[in-house]
Amino acid sequence: MNTYYLTAYSKAGEHLLNESLQAASDEEAKKTALQKLEEAELKEVPSRLVKSSGGLLHFHP
Repeated sequence: MNTYYLTAYSKAGEHLLNESLQAASDEEAKKTALQKLEEAELKEVPSRLVKSSGGLLHFHP
């Protein structure tokens, strides 16, 4: 399992969501992250998903 970090921001730069998650693959992590954003009604705010090793998997400006 790999560790990923999901962060969503307000337009003022405040953290609205800042969580870590575990997933077996990058695709699984991205799917889980997008689902979490949708559930929290944060799909349209700036967000990013990064892998603990440093790879950027999702970025929404």
